[in-house]
Amino acid sequence: MANVGNQLPTQAVSKPPSGKHGNVLPLWGNEKTMNLNPMILTNVLSSPYFKVQLYELKTYHEVVDEIYFKVTHIEPWEKGSRKTAGQTGMCGGVRGVGTGGIVSTAFCLLYKLFTLKLTRKQLMGLITHTDSPYIRALGFMYIRYTQPPTDLLDWYDGFLDDEEDLDVKAGGGCVMTIGEMLRSFLTKLEWFSTLFPRIPVPVQKMIDQNLKARPRKVAPKDPQEEEPLAETGRQGERRHSRTPRRTPSPRRSPKRSRSRSHHRERDRHGPSYDRELERERDRQRKEREGKDRDRGERERRRSRSAERNQDRRERKRSHSSSRDRRSERRDKERDGGDDRSRKKERDHHKDRGADRERSRDRRSRGEADERRHKDDRDRHREEKKSKRPSRSRSRDRKHKEDKSRKRERSHSKEKDRERDGEARSHKRSRSKERSHHQRESNNDHAKHGDRRRSQSAE
Repeated sequence: MANVGNQLPTQAVSKPPSGKHGNVLPLWGNEKTMNLNPMILTNVLSSPYFKVQLYELKTYHEVVDEIYFKVTHIEPWEKGSRKTAGQTGMCGGVRGVGTGGIVSTAFCLLYKLFTLKLTRKQLMGLITHTDSPYIRALGFMYIRYTQPPTDLLDWYDGFLDDEEDLDVKAGGGCVMTIGEMLRSFLTKLEWFSTLFPRIPVPVQKMIDQNLKARPRKVAPKDPQEEEPLAETGRQGERRHSRTPRRTPSPRRSPKRSRSRSHHRERDRHGPSYDRELERERDRQRKEREGKDRDRGERERRRSRSAERNQDRRERKRSHSSSRDRRSERRDKERDGGDDRSRKKERDHHKDRGADRERSRDRRSRGEADERRHKDDRDRHREEKKSKRPSRSRSRDRKHKEDKSRKRERSHSKEKDRERDGEARSHKRSRSKERSHHQRESNNDHAKHGDRRRSQSAE
């Protein structure tokens, strides 16, 4: 690592001397995802290109041939398939998260290489391939994703000044050399809309110091090759330019008058030059006329639009006035209807009050009549009672006599019941005495029998 800055700037390709011995490559980070962005990985695994076409490729050479024919850029998403407009912050396309799209064939083939578990010899074959720069680019990207950060500079050391060009952007427009691409791999985490694995801070500082101490190699260009290119460029400019280009003469001095130089140029080019000048003037004139026409048409459109706006405003005003009139009419009608309803309610309340007074009068009259009838009934009853006093007295006497008779009968019945109870109790006592005598006699007989038996036994 210390001798890297002192090496000669020769573009020699050699096996990196880093500390991993043997043909087996170490894997740094996640051994299943290859440290890819989760969204890119899910799109790769779900793409029909990876599941169907790349599934049939089983060998390293078949995958290399597929890279040669199919890869045209090394951006993670195809052009126009990922919409990140209007998204900012963590939802934008800068940090590698957000809405997905159609994943590129380059990243599908990159993950296919990861599934093959490349050896050191196969990876060296990728980064030194001569058929296509995209084969080499995928090899370098494989190193950036899978190899330990401490070994990155050893892998990229011999290729930092590589001048082979490639267009890395989908749809074209971003041409860079292999060396520039590798320097961006080492110094930046972002690659279009995804992120590389993060490099530890001390390792990143060491890489930055090494790159600063190592100047970029600029290949000298041959002047013989530049001259025909410049001539062809001038000829192409003359063909594409509308005005004839005059070649500057080295003998011309700034003190010469413009009229003489103009006449000399005119004589040198002949009538064709005048024709071209006339054509150019006609073209400029037509352009001016076209601009004037466009201005007139714009002014007409503006005036028409202003007139239309005025008509619309007037229509709106008329509609608003008619609406106001209608609303006023409706309000008046509502007010008239409200007055009528109020009058009806008042009349109705008046009728109700009259009916209530009538009903009250009727009730008071009925109550007075009922009171009169009650008073008449009471008087009539009192008169009847005063006329018949003897009858009521006889009835009272009869009632008292009946009560005395009933009392005597009840006393006689109670005496009979007491006599019957005494006779029954006397009978019960006699029966008890008889039963007691019988028991005693039975007991005496039993005792005599026992004595006799004992005597006989003796």
